[in-house]
Amino acid sequence: MNIKIVGRKVNLRENFKELVQRKLSKFDRIFDEDADATVTVTLEKNRQTVEIMIKQRGMLYRAEATAPEMNEALDDVVAALGNQIRRNKKRLERAQKMQPVELPDTYYDTPDEEDEPEIAKRKTFYVKVMTVEEAILQMEMLGHTFFMYRDGDTGEIDVVYKRRDGKYGVLEPEG
Repeated sequence: MNIKIVGRKVNLRENFKELVQRKLSKFDRIFDEDADATVTVTLEKNRQTVEIMIKQRGMLYRAEATAPEMNEALDDVVAALGNQIRRNKKRLERAQKMQPVELPDTYYDTPDEEDEPEIAKRKTFYVKVMTVEEAILQMEMLGHTFFMYRDGDTGEIDVVYKRRDGKYGVLEPEG
């Protein structure tokens, strides 16, 4: 796994970078060598936020944790990512078309008994061509936290969403 470590508003020490390498090496048996992991550490006031995002074959795995200490946040985010992978183990195996991966139960928390997600509702609707600003306005008028639309410039289907910090984000297809 290729690991990139980024510090925002903080200088990262070498021993922390080595700790990140060691903690993420536990996922080497799950992800291929071509998987890309980005670890972002952000300092805000007296809180440290660690975010880990792993990309492999079009699949994206992300977890984030905030704590007063950087190492504590790292432990929390690695555990959260491990739990996420554990819960989605069967879907992960099917998506990656790989041999079943045996993960030790002692490393992760016990997942809920959930094999397949239950789809409660399915909707179809016309995807209108509009700008990002129009999509945000439409989303706000509907009182939703996300909205799907066709971008007028690219012709691609994008999703605009409201972030926890009150700002907006746009999801665009890659490639």
